[in-house]
Amino acid sequence: MRRRRERQIRTRTWAELSWPARFQDVHSPVRTLFKLLALLLALALAAGGWAWWWTQQPLPLAAEKVEISVPQGASLRTAAAKAVEGGVRTNADLLHAFFRFAVGEQTIKPGDYAVTRGMTPGDLLGKLVRGDRIVLTVTLVEGWTFKQFRDALSKAEHLRHDTQGMAPAEIMKALGKPGVAPEGRFFPDTFHYFKNASDVDVLRQSLQLMDRRLQAAWDARAPGLPLKSPDEALILASIVEKETGQAGDRPEIAGVFINRLRIGMRLQTDPTVIYGLGDAFDGNLRRSHLTADTPFNTYTRAGLPPTPIAMPGKASLMAAVQPAQTKSLYFVARGDGSSKFSESLQDHNRAVNKYQRGGGAPAPAPAASGN
Repeated sequence: MRRRRERQIRTRTWAELSWPARFQDVHSPVRTLFKLLALLLALALAAGGWAWWWTQQPLPLAAEKVEISVPQGASLRTAAAKAVEGGVRTNADLLHAFFRFAVGEQTIKPGDYAVTRGMTPGDLLGKLVRGDRIVLTVTLVEGWTFKQFRDALSKAEHLRHDTQGMAPAEIMKALGKPGVAPEGRFFPDTFHYFKNASDVDVLRQSLQLMDRRLQAAWDARAPGLPLKSPDEALILASIVEKETGQAGDRPEIAGVFINRLRIGMRLQTDPTVIYGLGDAFDGNLRRSHLTADTPFNTYTRAGLPPTPIAMPGKASLMAAVQPAQTKSLYFVARGDGSSKFSESLQDHNRAVNKYQRGGGAPAPAPAASGN
């Protein structure tokens, strides 16, 4: 009787057993499956937790800052490999897996990137997605000539020198300004560029900026100026730039030249003579230079020179079109950067005697700026 009851219990179906009784059999395949699922879930949670922790940790680097280069059209795998090659000390496959998981529909941008201490994998990926590439700068200084601009560009780091060996006329043609003299046409400023950019790109930025600044200045010009065009304003601004020792003197210097142009008086300004001498000028301006005729010698020729003589900045552009209202026709350098302005040649000669001849016996002075 007892054995029959035991057989009846053993032959009950799974559904007929009570819930606790269903798991009494240690060999139940369902229990084994549940254990396996629990183990897998625990492993997944642990892996997920570790992965989250890893993404929050700073990437180990070979140095305080490393640079990586991502080529055009690079895949996420290639980007990860390039990061490791560049000095990011982590597993390339792991980094690639993170990129694939996190990037979604976004794409990475090619270029050169800086990775610094403290950056996480997420920080690195953010840079690649935004295109936060390494930015370099080159400064082109007010009063420089086009030749000096080119010299500065030739020394700029990681800049392709595509204009090397090109004549100025060829450069202007490449910039879409055929037949235009380059002097004065480029605005002096600090320009930004990416590694391996072309010097043509920097020159184009400077050229376009000068076009905008010159037009803005011309649009704001004072009425009645003896200037016929923006080009003439640019030429005058370049002279003002080279003559100015103290920034506050710019409008007054421009006023002197405007007054001379109005009455047909020669400008007689030394920087134009020096520019006309070119490489022949040794740094010492002699009286013989003032009488040696060149297209730029404003002692021997009336009016403005044929082109600018340097690259003027914004202040000189504005001084040329908004000069000071003055009666002065002369000025001379005081020696401290400022200028002494005079309305008559007699007063000018006295100023020259005081500031440039040490107060000795007066001597006739040319009707020149003296700066």
